[in-house]
Amino acid sequence: MIYTLRHRTTYRYGRAVSFARCSLRLKPMDGDGQALLSSTVTIDPSPATAVTRRDYFGIEALAITIEAPHTTFGVEALSTVRVERRPPPPPEGGTPWEAVRDSALVSRDLSGRAPVHFLFPSDRVPLLREVTDYARPSFAAGRSAYGAAHDLMRRIRADFRFDSKATNVHTPLAEAFAGRAGVCQDFAHVMIAALRGMGLPAAYVSGYLRTVPPPGQPRLRGADASHAWVAVWCGNAWHGLDPTNSCAVQDDHITVAQGRDYGDVAPIDGIVTGSGRQRLKVEVDVIPETEMQDLALVG
Repeated sequence: MIYTLRHRTTYRYGRAVSFARCSLRLKPMDGDGQALLSSTVTIDPSPATAVTRRDYFGIEALAITIEAPHTTFGVEALSTVRVERRPPPPPEGGTPWEAVRDSALVSRDLSGRAPVHFLFPSDRVPLLREVTDYARPSFAAGRSAYGAAHDLMRRIRADFRFDSKATNVHTPLAEAFAGRAGVCQDFAHVMIAALRGMGLPAAYVSGYLRTVPPPGQPRLRGADASHAWVAVWCGNAWHGLDPTNSCAVQDDHITVAQGRDYGDVAPIDGIVTGSGRQRLKVEVDVIPETEMQDLALVG
């Protein structure tokens, strides 16, 4: 499937900003079942400097500075991506989770995508006893790593309530877990903490999910959203699981970045000087090739 992606972010400030320094992580990944066909980013006001950097984990970011005073800051990323992933493995297939745990811990691979980097606590994913205890029923002795993770994903979807008002981007994992409610960021962080607590490498994946308008209804401009899910190391490959929707990651998911938690992959972060109050608006469109008539919406 080929997708056109439009991601527009607009900040409006109560007072003029005299200086801004930001990192933009909006370019979809090339690889792992995806082919990036084109990608452009438009920034208003134009930055004084713009440098593309790639961090240790392979995440590409555009580092910009804006030195002209401004009250509005807008970023629009427009990309075209082909997604052709292999089918996910059978839910109970693969290497036993104990063997995956043990081999990941002693691996000497220290490259950016090496499983060992995703075994330990990170800034937004502490290892909590109550979360590890929650995971244990999925990890019967000898069960495959993928089977255990798949079962954990289904339990999280059943036990947690999707509620956009229950949390915000800064809500601690412990609070989201205790409330059994949140958004895709919270679902992913909880699942990652549970997997790492059992000794399995788990990563946070940011990207987009294709949504389908109701039958007979037109696609609404900007109505899609960024999404997050989990990649779990199963001994020979990373496999994507989406606890928000209780499904394996296939061709409806488009990956932008994979890191230890949301802090590694935030679409836009940085600092501004003198903004006062601010308002944020995010618009996202994920348009498959089969709905080419909707391309006018992203023009």
